Amino acid sequence: MGKAGAPVAIIGAGSWGTALAALLARRGVRVRLWARRPEAAQSLRLRRENQQYLPGVTLPESVEPLADIAAALAEAEMVVIAAPSRGMRDTVRALRPHLAPHHYIISAAKGLEHDTGLRMTQVIAQELPPPWGGAPPASGAPPASGAPPAGANAACLSGPNLAVEVAAGIATTTVIACRDAEVARRAQRIFMQPTLRVYTNPDVIGVELGGALKNIIAIGAGINDGLGFGDNTKAALVTRGLAEMTRLGVALGAAATTFMGLSGIGDLVATCASRRSRNHYVGYRLALGQKLDDILAGMDMIAEGVPTTEAAMRLAQRAGVEMPIARAVHAVLFEGLKPRDAVRELMQREARDEREEM
Repeated sequence: MGKAGAPVAIIGAGSWGTALAALLARRGVRVRLWARRPEAAQSLRLRRENQQYLPGVTLPESVEPLADIAAALAEAEMVVIAAPSRGMRDTVRALRPHLAPHHYIISAAKGLEHDTGLRMTQVIAQELPPPWGGAPPASGAPPASGAPPAGANAACLSGPNLAVEVAAGIATTTVIACRDAEVARRAQRIFMQPTLRVYTNPDVIGVELGGALKNIIAIGAGINDGLGFGDNTKAALVTRGLAEMTRLGVALGAAATTFMGLSGIGDLVATCASRRSRNHYVGYRLALGQKLDDILAGMDMIAEGVPTTEAAMRLAQRAGVEMPIARAVHAVLFEGLKPRDAVRELMQREARDEREEM
């Protein structure tokens, strides 16, 4: 697998990056945790706790917080990018001068790039040379949307993985997806431990889309709870939401079976059921009558479902895929539709055979 005892570089010190750092360190892995702001790295070093994003979790001494990205990658083989989707392209550009052929890259982000609709491994593939992608784009504006070059082998990590539960050592499962089976197995060996069971899957498209699209449905679940609706409503939302996710995924090249797994139904159930979910929180507050801008302004962390809803609706339109729940969430978020009216419109849609919309 390479150098024994090589550190893992985790790029991004938000709640998820910090949780992954604590998880690996407890197993004895050396971790270099890169924070974008020097003051954040200094606070992590002194306090051994991420008070802003993951309070109450002590970082083991084998976690070394850094603000120097070159130092974070030194000696490392695995590079885990835990940046939000909106910052992925800039983060990869910052990484590029310091990458070497022995590095393998894992995206731990769950979202779509807002302007292009690209998955995170597609963004990586556009910005990096082989083996992670293709020829680098010209400087300046982001390259046009499109599939990554054949052979791009950046991996992704996704599943029902609430950061606070992972950090607390609560039994959790996740999926590593990569076109390169050996890269997936390497990551599986490093992450696998008594509190985290790791599976592999070659369907990068499906695993990434599952992690991104479920955030849209989670906003709907928050609306459900904020309106005081019950379990019947939420069960319908989750079931029909999964059908929408699968339809779009298959249209974009994913395997339908992937959405029946941990990165699909698994992540969907966890995010729709948990009050810890940022996307659920956004939907809940919208149902109480709060404005989206006010909700987002009051949050320390990013609710990926908000920009992903816009990106996904553009993808669905181009692919000719119907996504009524996602469309309703979009209307509530950006078009002024009242949450209760959105539910009424969904319930009054034309009658169908269930199998027509699977």
